[in-house]
Amino acid sequence: MTEAATGESTEETLPIEVGDLRPALEAVLMVADEPLDAASLASAVGHPTAAVVAALEGLAAEYTDQGRGFDLRNVAGGWRFYTRAEYAGVVEGFVLEGQQARLTQAALETLAVVAYKQPVSRARVSAIRGVNVDGVMRTLLTRGLVEEAGQDHETGANLYRTTGYFLERIGITDLGELPELAPYLPDLADMEEELTEQVSPAALAAQPEEGAANGDDSADAAESQA
Repeated sequence: MTEAATGESTEETLPIEVGDLRPALEAVLMVADEPLDAASLASAVGHPTAAVVAALEGLAAEYTDQGRGFDLRNVAGGWRFYTRAEYAGVVEGFVLEGQQARLTQAALETLAVVAYKQPVSRARVSAIRGVNVDGVMRTLLTRGLVEEAGQDHETGANLYRTTGYFLERIGITDLGELPELAPYLPDLADMEEELTEQVSPAALAAQPEEGAANGDDSADAAESQA
């Protein structure tokens, strides 16, 4: 009977002891951004699929017995860590309200451009700041500080504006209460035109997303008034 018929693999396994199989699986699953099937995990840790499945099932049972705040589930053919349903309220509170770190300088500058130039596209914000702001814009969207505001009729690009939550967090009731920029900056229109001419869309697209090295910005916009 051929190897294909039996479904058995003769690939050499990695030198991982049986006792280290579970920690190896945990390490791989910890960095995975999507569910991984048993075959992929077996390839990653260098052990037979059957042994990997048994180890995964053992880990899942162990987490449940120990009452951990997370569990290991096999959903739609892939294994992944999930927080337990009974702690959903705690996680939701942390994600929505619990993060108190300041916005980074990059996020503050991007938010300021949106506030003063809205509705505005990402490309225009990038041109004004001279850097790729895709990552920072995603953070501001996630934090509820900016939102989509339709599309540009000429380019079809998505436009963005600040939200009511933004006004609430900085303590104003209307955008008209934002301080005037004229006393502090050169003519904004002239500056924007000059920067747009100097920075091509292709060059901006080729740049790494700002903030990628530091991870997502966490935000309490009330603290961003420093």
